[in-house]
Amino acid sequence: MPITVKPSQKREWARPDRRPRPTTAHPTAVHPTTARAATAVSLLLALGAVAYSAWVLEPFLGTGLSPVSSYVSELAARDQPYSTLFRTTDLAAGLLILAGAGGALLWLPRRWGAVVGWAGLALFGAATVVDSRLAMSCAPTADAACAARERAGLVPAAHAAHVVSSSVAATGALVGMVVLTLAARRYGILPSLASPPGLLLVLLELAATTWTLAAIAAFDAGYGMWALGAGQRLQVLLIAVWMGFLARSVVRRG
Repeated sequence: MPITVKPSQKREWARPDRRPRPTTAHPTAVHPTTARAATAVSLLLALGAVAYSAWVLEPFLGTGLSPVSSYVSELAARDQPYSTLFRTTDLAAGLLILAGAGGALLWLPRRWGAVVGWAGLALFGAATVVDSRLAMSCAPTADAACAARERAGLVPAAHAAHVVSSSVAATGALVGMVVLTLAARRYGILPSLASPPGLLLVLLELAATTWTLAAIAAFDAGYGMWALGAGQRLQVLLIAVWMGFLARSVVRRG
């Protein structure tokens, strides 16, 4: 017996499939969690950069130390009048940068270069925290007796350890700056780091670090100051400026 089909059934069968089809997100869309994480990392880095720049207050505080010849760390030496202030700001800077770098490692996109770069900045933050706790006992560039005790190895252990923690902090900062810039060029992660301003900051930092190391070697060998303080202040200033530049790049994800 033939089967008859009603017109309404024909129309129903001929109706195109209207079931909702899966859609893909726009390729440039950013997951809300990633956006919030980027904002948090950016804020931590920016605040860390501000705290790390507290030494710019020295002209207004009358520290008695020469900004041309003294170490920045001497501002926090235990025999200096504003030791507590500068040790506290160093502690805050280290904790903020450590938290920002740690957050980036946990939440932001990972490539080997980015991981190494963020790890370098985490090391910089951690070493800065240690630095703030291992303050120098005196200011060797301003106190001949202090310099003599330092050369003779008669300073407290914390004073001697400060040299190590400062060196580790500077190394971590350099690793972070250089490797994150290379990752920006190779993988397109935070590409503004590889822009002309970003590259200029890294090159200037390398030059300032070379100047500082040469001046420290000359001072330790008794060949004068070589504007040690100016070189080191330029070095830490460039780190802070680059950290602010990094914070801007993170929040804009570019």
